[in-house]
Amino acid sequence: MLLFGHRFIPSESFYHITTIDAISKTPPSSKVFLEFSEDNLDIIQHLAKNSVEFVLSVKNIRELIYASSLEASYILVQKEIAKSAQNIAESYLFDAKILVSLEDENQIEEMAMLNLDGVLFPSAIIR
Repeated sequence: MLLFGHRFIPSESFYHITTIDAISKTPPSSKVFLEFSEDNLDIIQHLAKNSVEFVLSVKNIRELIYASSLEASYILVQKEIAKSAQNIAESYLFDAKILVSLEDENQIEEMAMLNLDGVLFPSAIIR
């Protein structure tokens, strides 16, 4: 299981961006974070075209499918759809890893029992 932003597990950070120009303000080889939205399609396509690894936060299964097709490296889902999202990712052999955002490290075990690829704590996202 991947752990991003846990207090004693070293991990990479994700840089929250809202424009294509913001990418140039991140360190080289950075991973970026953004929310799925039609308004962000230009940014998402730019990231994929330039082989920039990114986390795409989605709200539902339809957006999950879009995120995979748009070449997201990681897909952040709500806890409520986590198990379904992981099953879909495994059935369709997604390249992306499924992540759930957690505030409480006591939930790691629950996410592991759901066979999720990983969890993301808020401290992993640099705004």
